[in-house]
Amino acid sequence: MARIRWALALLGTALSAQQPPAPPKTPPAQQQQQEPPEEDESVKPKEYTLNPIEAQKNVVAGDYYFKKGKLQAARSRYLEATKWDPGSAEAFLKLAEADEKLHDGKGARQAYAKYLELSPGAKNAAEIRKKLSKLPN
Repeated sequence: MARIRWALALLGTALSAQQPPAPPKTPPAQQQQQEPPEEDESVKPKEYTLNPIEAQKNVVAGDYYFKKGKLQAARSRYLEATKWDPGSAEAFLKLAEADEKLHDGKGARQAYAKYLELSPGAKNAAEIRKKLSKLPN
């Protein structure tokens, strides 16, 4: 038994004495030319391009959440819709309504203003201007 322990100890010492070969040294100029490591896709910020179909999907989902009383989820979807289509007056109007229900006066004011900017001749423009005048700054 002692011989086995001695043999294992000797083998362990021999293995630990072996070191892996050092990586070849590269000059600093070559180190800068190497490609950076791949990034985690989940950390990468989302990039938005004009996509009215995706915007409309988010508006529809937002309407569903709004009717269910899940205002924060509705607001998130409307906000997402405005990113997919920054020219969607409907998305900004609904975002403003959700913000207003959530008592976010500043957010509602910004969204209503953008709605009026996008569609100044809307039928409800006078009503929206009245709402804007009542919202806190």
